[in-house]
Amino acid sequence: MRNYDVVVIGGGQAGLAMAFALKQRNVSFIVLDENEHIGDSWRKRYESLSLFTPRNYSQLHQFPFQGDPNGFPHKDEVATYLSDFQAENGLPIMHKQKVIKLSQEDCQKFLVITQNERYTAKHVVVATGAFHHPFIPKIHDNSIPFMIHASDYQNPSQIPKGEVLIIGAGNTGIQIAAELCKTHTVLLAKSKPIKRLPQSIAGKSLFWWFEFLWLSKAKPDSMLGKFLQKRDPIIGNNYKIVKKHVEILGRVKSVNDGQAYFQGSYPRKVSSIIWATGYRNDYSWIDIDGVLNKHGKPIHRCGITNIKGLYFIGLSWQSKRSSALIYGVSNDANRIAKKIV
Repeated sequence: MRNYDVVVIGGGQAGLAMAFALKQRNVSFIVLDENEHIGDSWRKRYESLSLFTPRNYSQLHQFPFQGDPNGFPHKDEVATYLSDFQAENGLPIMHKQKVIKLSQEDCQKFLVITQNERYTAKHVVVATGAFHHPFIPKIHDNSIPFMIHASDYQNPSQIPKGEVLIIGAGNTGIQIAAELCKTHTVLLAKSKPIKRLPQSIAGKSLFWWFEFLWLSKAKPDSMLGKFLQKRDPIIGNNYKIVKKHVEILGRVKSVNDGQAYFQGSYPRKVSSIIWATGYRNDYSWIDIDGVLNKHGKPIHRCGITNIKGLYFIGLSWQSKRSSALIYGVSNDANRIAKKIV
């Protein structure tokens, strides 16, 4: 049994931001991560992935990101950046520590159980992030020969010849469609109107404008925040390519007998499907009453729960629009660390 003041569960950008904030305040803590190396969750994603935030808006606690500050880093650069951040700041982390249960021993301590170790802590910060488990809606049979979630997509050579249907027109679906339409016939299914924003306006990064107009600081329960949550835009030029070379269809109602059925269109026979339908968090390993609502989502205020000593970080719209982005998580980490101290 190992004892700490704080256990941070998750070693991605949210967990590392939290670790830095705790170390600055001389708190005894450990970060537990299920992966073998820092940045593995980024390395595993599709080969062409680049951030739509420039390097100077992709930093943790102002730790410099090497390269053109106005350029957009490749996903492997992000993995290296996170690894360098951990090493340079001497943040204690234990790998291959998948947490299988979190409970309370009493009102003073938490018990964290991994596959091979037990930890106790006065405080626990859940930093598993906003994008954890791939989500595929249960609207399909197994009649399409090749179906994968976008999290398993790597490059066009992986996809069989024939018509490919990408279900989901968020940033990931649009990026994959823009790449795949160079080698395949691609259909894209959207569930709502697509709105696009460029990566720069008048020579300034889009995220500079977000800061200047206070959009990145919009609170989730404010009128502006509620408005923005309903209108998540596509960022960059990929939509221009998609609009020109990809057939865009309505919401997919079902996939049966080798065909996809759409809202407002006739059925189409496709050879492959890529589900760009996002992620869901699974907190079934948290065995503490009052932490989650009936939908399985954390009950919190800016990451602070009603359970004394239990916190979340890296959630989408945790305290503001930028909470789930690399550059936005540091403020949340400082807030929680201050609360812990």
